[in-house]
Amino acid sequence: MSKVEIYTKGYCPFCHRAKALLNQKGVSFTEFEIDVQPELRDVMIERANGGYTVPQIFIDDQHIGGCDDMYALEAQKKLDALLAN
Repeated sequence: MSKVEIYTKGYCPFCHRAKALLNQKGVSFTEFEIDVQPELRDVMIERANGGYTVPQIFIDDQHIGGCDDMYALEAQKKLDALLAN
């Protein structure tokens, strides 16, 4: 199973949608809550090549993007292959 990391904020509906999809698929992930740990925000932005909105999702250290990007991969039937690596 791939290593999945997601940067979130507690009140973010897109974060909740992204985590719901991962949970639906039975994928465990590491969550970094940048509203709880604001010092991680700069780390997230650097890892996401300037992406500053949440969520920011990484699969095996590859930047996937945000919630819409992950759902697009799901619609294209590409997400499961990334998660299976």
